[in-house]
Amino acid sequence: MDASFGVSQALIFLGLGLVAYLCGLLVRHRHVRVNYTRKVNFFALFLVPLLVNYLVPYAASPVATTLRTAFFILFLGIFARPVRERVALVATMFLSYDPPEDRPFTLLWLTTQLVGGYLVIVPLSIYFAQHGLRALLFIPILIHGLGDGFAEPVGVRLGRHKYTTWALFTRRRYTRSLEGSACVLVVGVAVVAAFHASFTPGQFAAALCTIPLLTTLAEAVSPHTWDTPLMFLAGGLSLLAIKSFV
Repeated sequence: MDASFGVSQALIFLGLGLVAYLCGLLVRHRHVRVNYTRKVNFFALFLVPLLVNYLVPYAASPVATTLRTAFFILFLGIFARPVRERVALVATMFLSYDPPEDRPFTLLWLTTQLVGGYLVIVPLSIYFAQHGLRALLFIPILIHGLGDGFAEPVGVRLGRHKYTTWALFTRRRYTRSLEGSACVLVVGVAVVAAFHASFTPGQFAAALCTIPLLTTLAEAVSPHTWDTPLMFLAGGLSLLAIKSFV
């Protein structure tokens, strides 16, 4: 394991912490909705590691994977109540993750969604890297981050056709809108189009017809705050099938 691993993990930790802190300041001092800052944080939680590892690659090994997991657990662990009640910096960071309607499940949903997301994205990233397709992994991450991110404000401001979704560990129900889900579909088409050079003409046509639709359906049927793993799974498996069989 070379020094680039330590550099990449430090950059990831600092990057995620900085995004969370700045978003927390926006919530506290500019009264920005936590629903929006949480979307930014989730986008960063998957985009920043992928981008840093793309720019500062390191040799994969069991030790590196174990340490990477430990760093991830450490990052989540700082949000535990005893820590955030004593450290003002962490309290500000957590503020950007904690919408009132999600309490008292905020940290539980955050942790399980991130674990589920990484259980999907890490094997996919290893496979894609081994087959020279690493850049394609940005497709499901961008669809999730941008599509789901735009879906929140569009659904709040323009959503007229509502439907309900369930949540883990509670009987409470939450609402989504068809207008918000349509944002995921539109962003999916735009993201796939942006990567057209990575596909053959047949693969590109298949990708346009399947990936935006499947990721939109995954977002629509997923539990509240738990769309990340399902969207990654739908987008990642679609890409694998297209690159393997089309």
